[in-house]
Amino acid sequence: MPINHEFYMQRCLQLAQKGAGWVAPNPMVGAVLVYQDQIIGEGYHERYGQPHAEVNCINSVAEKNKAKIKEATLYVSLEPCVHFGKTPPCTNLIIANQIKKVVIGSMDPFAAVNGKGAAKLKESGVEVVGPILEAEAREINKRFFHFHLKHSPYIILKWAQTADELIGVQDREIKISNAYVQRLVHTWRSEEAAILVGTQTAITDNPQLNSRLSRGADPIRMVIDRILQLDPTLHLLSDQSCTWVFNTIKNETQSTVRYVQLPAQQSLIEPILEYAYEQQVQSILVEGGAKLLQSFIDQELWDEARVIQSNHSIGNEHMDGIQAPHLLNAILTQTEKVGTDIIHYYRRIQS
Repeated sequence: MPINHEFYMQRCLQLAQKGAGWVAPNPMVGAVLVYQDQIIGEGYHERYGQPHAEVNCINSVAEKNKAKIKEATLYVSLEPCVHFGKTPPCTNLIIANQIKKVVIGSMDPFAAVNGKGAAKLKESGVEVVGPILEAEAREINKRFFHFHLKHSPYIILKWAQTADELIGVQDREIKISNAYVQRLVHTWRSEEAAILVGTQTAITDNPQLNSRLSRGADPIRMVIDRILQLDPTLHLLSDQSCTWVFNTIKNETQSTVRYVQLPAQQSLIEPILEYAYEQQVQSILVEGGAKLLQSFIDQELWDEARVIQSNHSIGNEHMDGIQAPHLLNAILTQTEKVGTDIIHYYRRIQS
C-alpha cells in the first residue's frame, strides 16, 4: 500500500498554522515524524527566535521511540533551513539524527535557503521528496512568499460598510459591524505584522489598533500624519504601545512612538511600503479610512480585501455619509456569514 504523503503533509500544515501571529518574519512551519505509518513526533515553529518545527518535532519523540527516528520519514511543510539565523540549521539536525527520508511541502523562497536546504540533504544521502501539497503550503505562508518574491509587504484591505454602501459619517465614529465580527477583526490584526490608518481615522475614531479581543500579538501600529497635526493625547501616541508616524517633517523617536520622515509627495503609500520592507514588515492590514483605502486600490498596491457587509442602512439618517471604497480588478474568493453580517473576501487580479 503506497504511503499517503498528502495525509501527513496536511497534518504539517495544520500544525504550522498554530504559529500564526507569533513567528513573523519567519514562516509558519509544521513537521511530523512517521515510522511505519505511525506518527511518533510532531512539532511546529511556535515563536520567532525559538526552535524551528523540525527541532520541536524530533524533541517530542518519546524515549521508547528514540531508536526509530533514523528509520522514520520526516514531513515538513517548508524546505529545512541550511543557514545560521536565530537558531542552527535544521538540515544539520536531520543529518545528525540519520533520518533517511524527508518529504517537503514547498521550497523556501528566502535567498539564504532556496534550494540549498534540499541540496545539502541530498548530498548527505537523504532522500528528498516533494513538493507535496505545494499550493496549500504556499498559501499559509503567502505573506512570507510575497515578501521575498515581490520585495514588498503583503497588503490586506479591510472595511465595514452599511447596506447602502457607506463606510462612515463625517467627523463622528459609528459602529457598523457586530460584536462577533469585531472580535474576528482583532484576530486578523494579530495575524499581521502591522496595521495602518490615515489621519482622519485617527482623529475621528481615536482607535487603539491592538488585538485586545484576541489572544494574539499586537501589530505595529502605523498612522499617516503628514504635517503632525494629531493630538498627542490620542491612544496611538500616548498609550505606550509601538506606533510609527509617517510624516514629511521629522525623523525622531519619542518613547514608543517612531516618527518616520518621508518625501513630500502626493501619495506616501509607496514610500511607506518601501520603508516597511526595509524594516522586515511582511504584511500590513489597512483599516482606513475610505480615502486611504481607495488610494491603495487605485494604485493597485493591495493583495486581499475583506469587506464586512452590514444589513443596516444609515443613508437617510446621515446626509454626510462617507461612500465605501470601490474595488477594481478583484475576484471574490469566499463569503462568510458572521452573525448578522456577511464578510466578502477578495483577491486582486494580478496584471
